[in-house]
Amino acid sequence: MMIITTKTLVHDFTRLGLTAGQTVLVHTSMKALGGFIVGDAPAVVDAFMQVITPEGTLVMPTNSTNNTDPLTWGGSPVPPEQWDIIRAETPPYRPELTPSNRMGAINECFRTYPGVRRSSHPAFSFAAWGKHADFVTANQSLDNSVAEQSPIGRVYELDGWVLLLGVGYERNTSLHLADFRADYPHKQSEENGSAMLVNGRRQWVTYRDDAIGMDDFAAIGAAFEAETNEVISGQVGNGTVRLMRQRPLVDFAVRWLETNRRDG
Repeated sequence: MMIITTKTLVHDFTRLGLTAGQTVLVHTSMKALGGFIVGDAPAVVDAFMQVITPEGTLVMPTNSTNNTDPLTWGGSPVPPEQWDIIRAETPPYRPELTPSNRMGAINECFRTYPGVRRSSHPAFSFAAWGKHADFVTANQSLDNSVAEQSPIGRVYELDGWVLLLGVGYERNTSLHLADFRADYPHKQSEENGSAMLVNGRRQWVTYRDDAIGMDDFAAIGAAFEAETNEVISGQVGNGTVRLMRQRPLVDFAVRWLETNRRDG
């Protein structure tokens, strides 16, 4: 059994290429690390913070997608005739309180750390810690929540990095920014809704995302790795890790989407 500690994780992250002062958008799977993690998720978060330091910026998605319209769930456990109850009774999103869901133990743990900021979107929020945490999380757009006016767009402005810890490109949210920017016909869009506080009162708000396709994100990642030298691959614990600058990834993905989705 491999024993994984904050100290071994700091060593692995540093060997991979993480350094103090970087802005890094991280997607994680604690299960992929394997072994026995001494201290569980806090050991991983502590290791990231030790390596990046407060002069850098650590960013993770903290989506709360159970606070969305059941029409978009693609297999709701509740029959359609009861969806209005969900829309009327779902508690409002509160950044300091609402848990993330389907984001993994590391992301949910990170959300709760002192000094971590969380963005305002009721379903597709991100949390950030460090030098640019306020800039990354401020004023996230309700519409097109992972596009220009979002934490993903802010990481692009900062020329930040993306780290995939035990997950594939289908979890790489930066590709949503590329999808929004790409010009191709028959672009998919989706109307959605969530409960949130508006002037201190709970409301069900509706919003729109104009680019939601992600079925080919794995293919984009494979092409990016095959055609560029931008991806640093390695091991952290027993998990495969990929580290890359975000701007080259997004710019490549825009071109790939405009070429490969042109026939709809």
